[in-house]
Formats: sequence, structure tokens, C-alpha cells
Amino acid sequence: MENLGNLQAGSDTLFILLGAIMVLAMHAGFAFLELGTVRKKNQVNALVKIITDFAISTLAYFFIGYAIAYGVTFFNSAEELAQKNGYELVKFFFLLTFAAAIPAIVSGGIAERARFNPQLAATAMLVGFIYPLFEGIAWNGRFGIQDSLESMFGAPFHDFAGSVVVHGVGGWIALAAVLLLGARRGRYNKEGRVSAHPPSSIPFLALGAWILTVGWFGFNVMSAQTVTGINGLVAVNSLMAMVGGTLAALWAGKNDPGFVHNGPLAGLVAICAGSDIMHPLGALIVGGVAGWLFVVMFTLTQNRWKIDDVLGVWPLHGICGAWGGIAAGIFGLEALGGRGGVSFMSQLSGTVLGITIALAGGFLVYGVMKKLVGIRMEPEDEFMGADLSIHRISATPERESGW
Repeated sequence: MENLGNLQAGSDTLFILLGAIMVLAMHAGFAFLELGTVRKKNQVNALVKIITDFAISTLAYFFIGYAIAYGVTFFNSAEELAQKNGYELVKFFFLLTFAAAIPAIVSGGIAERARFNPQLAATAMLVGFIYPLFEGIAWNGRFGIQDSLESMFGAPFHDFAGSVVVHGVGGWIALAAVLLLGARRGRYNKEGRVSAHPPSSIPFLALGAWILTVGWFGFNVMSAQTVTGINGLVAVNSLMAMVGGTLAALWAGKNDPGFVHNGPLAGLVAICAGSDIMHPLGALIVGGVAGWLFVVMFTLTQNRWKIDDVLGVWPLHGICGAWGGIAAGIFGLEALGGRGGVSFMSQLSGTVLGITIALAGGFLVYGVMKKLVGIRMEPEDEFMGADLSIHRISATPERESGW
């Protein structure tokens, strides 16, 4: 029996480690998606931001955030930490890759004009304090809110893989940051007309989208966190939502390659919450609505409301994440072919709570940073581009070195 228990512990550790590696790879997807979308003079900055934000996120989550969310620290002896094949350590690694998605999401919204070091400081505060607050509520029953929802509506708030906890929170924090930062210089003229800032590289944009799409199956399926908890329903629902989002964005976006490659991401964002309880046909509908929502909301955001969200992270993660949280309370019901165990009112309440914490946290963190040190690049630096003004090198230096 002891050998059987060791085998189970080892299998679970390997399972969640593979999930952590897949979601870690998704951060390369964030990097290339941003690199392909921004102008050429900001490509290096996109790459440096994502990997540096991940490093800052690791420290903030290890020392502060994980303890806030789960009440667990790692200051015991190495012998104690190695118990059960080090499963608890690898679980931290897996959940860290989720937490680090928050600044990666925000990065896409504030691209091309945000100062580098203040953004790193904001990352530490977001991952250390703001994100773990709602993560602990949703996934660890902190403050008794889940118990209250269950007693009032018959079921707690259900977010299997983070439509609201990760994507919704990241997207609504990004909205606060974008509003405080303001639009890129020259994006809108005095008459309010939009000046086109086309993507610098559709191939890199597509590469980023594909890396994210593949890694997402680790993000969703391996949120089970144990081998015995794995369910193929999650994988197929993720697939169907991805397909629905792609085709809806293709249709609504009139073949635009930027919309087409963000379509599957919209579908995958929306299906995270209910991927373990919906029927595949429900997942297809949820993904399709998300793909359509992204195109419509991105267009409104940029053209009508003049909110310069460079990658459209608020529509993609904020709006589609909120839709996913609410949709789990609709298509997860047994009456619509789902597995049940959810309540529409609990889903609505949990989603609104997540948005509220994200908006308040976003305005607090970026508002304080703006007041104390400033969060926007100088006009000359913005005109030159972040690559040269911050990193002193362009993505493709025109001159070769002489040695």
C-alpha cells in the first residue's frame, strides 16, 4: 500500500509539473503575441517585459501571494518540502504560472508607452496582493464568501480554470491601467479620428496565438491537479470553444488576421470556468459568443470610446472572462446538457466580485504609481520607441558589429 501511495504521489507530481511547464510556455505566447502586434520600435521591450514580469511575479507570489491565497509558506526544511515527492512545491509552480499571467495580460494593454521600472513595481503589488485576494476567495474559500453563496443560491461560485479568477481579473486590472495611462501619442487626432497603428508582424502575432492555444490545454485540463481528477470532457470542451471562437471571429472580423488569431483565445478564455461541467455543444456556443464579443468590443473600444488598449486585453480577457464566468451558470445546468452543481446567481455574483476587486486594485496600484513616480514614458522616448530608449537596441539592428 505504501508503494501504491508513493506511485500516486509521484504521478500527481509529474502530472501537475507537466501542466506547469505547458502554462509556462504560454508566456512565450504572450510575448510573441505582443511582439507581433506592437510597432517595430517596441518589439524588444515586449519580449523583455514578459520574462522580467515573470521573474518578479515568482518572487512576489512565493514570499507573499501564495500565503495570502492558500495560507501556505515554504520556510520549512527541505526535507519537509520534499514530502509526497514535492507535490506542494510543484503545485505552487503550477499556480504561479497562472498568477504571472496577470502582468502578462496587463502588458498587452499598456504597450508602447508605459515606463519599464514602475511596471515591474506594479507587477509585484498585483501578484503579491491584489490577485491572491480573489484567488483565495474563489479557489480556497477565504472569508466565507463561497459558503455564503452556497447557502443563498445552492451552489458556490464555480471557476474551474480561471475565466474570472485569472483572465477576468487581469483584463479589468488592465482596463484601469490603460485609462490612467492614456492613449499612445498620435493614436487619435484632434478631430477624434483614429490613426492606424498596424501590427508589425502578423507571423509573430500568429505564432504567439498558436503557442497560447496549445498551452491552454495544460491550463485547462491540468487544473484538475491530480491524475485521478483528469477528465477528457475538459479537453474536448476547450477544443470546441477554441473552434467556435475562431469561426465567429473570422465571420465578425471579415477575415482580418488579427481577429482570426485572437478568436481561439477568446473562446478558450470563456470556456475556462465551465470546461468541466458543460456539454461540448454548449462549449461551442460559449466560444462562438466569445469570438464575436471580442471583435465587437475591440472595435468599440478603439474606435468609439477611444480607449487605446493595444492588444485588446480588456475585451479578450476582461469581457470574455466575465462572459465565461456567467456562461458556466447557464450551460453548466443539467437542463442544457451540463453536469449541474452550479447556480446562475452564484456565477453572476462571483463574476461581479472579481471585476470589482480587479478594478479597485488596478486603479489603486496604478493610481498610486502614477502619483508617486509616473507610469508614462517621456514624449521623446515614446517617439523613439521603447527598444532604443529603454534597452538601447532595436529588434533588427541595421549595422553589423565590426568584430
